[in-house]
Amino acid sequence: MKVNNSNPEVRQVIQDIRAAYVPTMAYDRLDEYFDQLLEQRRADLDEGIVSDLRGIVLVGRSGAGKTTAIQELRRRYQNRLVCDGPDGINEMVGLKVPSPATMKFVATAALHAAGYPLVRDRSAAVIWGLVKQQFKLRKTLFMHMDEAQDLAQHQTDKERQAIVNTLKSLMENSQWPVGLLLTGMPGLKSIINQDAQLARRMYPIEIERLSQFAGQDQVLGLVARYCDRAKVQCDDDVRTTEFASRLMHAADYEFGLLAQFIVEALTRALRSDGLEASLCKRHFSEVYFMRTAAMPGLNPFLAEDFTRINPRQCFDDGGDDA
Repeated sequence: MKVNNSNPEVRQVIQDIRAAYVPTMAYDRLDEYFDQLLEQRRADLDEGIVSDLRGIVLVGRSGAGKTTAIQELRRRYQNRLVCDGPDGINEMVGLKVPSPATMKFVATAALHAAGYPLVRDRSAAVIWGLVKQQFKLRKTLFMHMDEAQDLAQHQTDKERQAIVNTLKSLMENSQWPVGLLLTGMPGLKSIINQDAQLARRMYPIEIERLSQFAGQDQVLGLVARYCDRAKVQCDDDVRTTEFASRLMHAADYEFGLLAQFIVEALTRALRSDGLEASLCKRHFSEVYFMRTAAMPGLNPFLAEDFTRINPRQCFDDGGDDA
């Protein structure tokens, strides 16, 4: 494969399609709910009102597009949220839930996210108190917790309830309440549903998997949309419903993975043939090999019976493990 990475125009097009984001119904709901929560909080602050807050919980399987959706949300609201760095106002802090997700480890991660390094050992209760102080000091409006399903991992019922109570206390804080944005795998649902009060305070959003039988037109439209943005032609072999089915299966019917496949296939086409590139099924089969190292007979873009292939498995040679 001829690599054409010295052309600055090609590099710019690749960067442009990598930065492109195609909103889904789930993202539209995320944007709507977040905008509503932000505007209500601004109005309360203007009126000097301190009221209990609500939150948003976004769930989806690996590859559904949760991380990309949050990145797009932050990009879209970057001019409406003040983030002055670790020593200033920080209206939205984010953290990845640590593992193991004990009360103390989660509290420490939240404190660091707020810009306050913990220099000596403290109890979980003391650290959470410091978190709330820092949120008020930094005028934090929202806390985003990623991989929040880990809050339920390796925990007793009592420990899980303690975490739930802490999450509620952040939204109910009489001094400075903070809205929650929780994202994670479907296991996050069990945490939300463990406490009826917490469930009532959260707007739930789930990123649904693509439909094996009804999603072909949506997929072909997405391919065409990315090609239009890159000003790249589509070959006939990426315009069929059969190709759409193969692409969905390769992405395990997850929208986020599917978008990545399209971007990576376009990248290969552009790096190979420059601005005169034309996207074809070969580019997708090459991307699948790059991702899995699977033999041709186990590549969904090449195999006749592609539905039997496990697209999540790497180094698949068709044999049994030793």
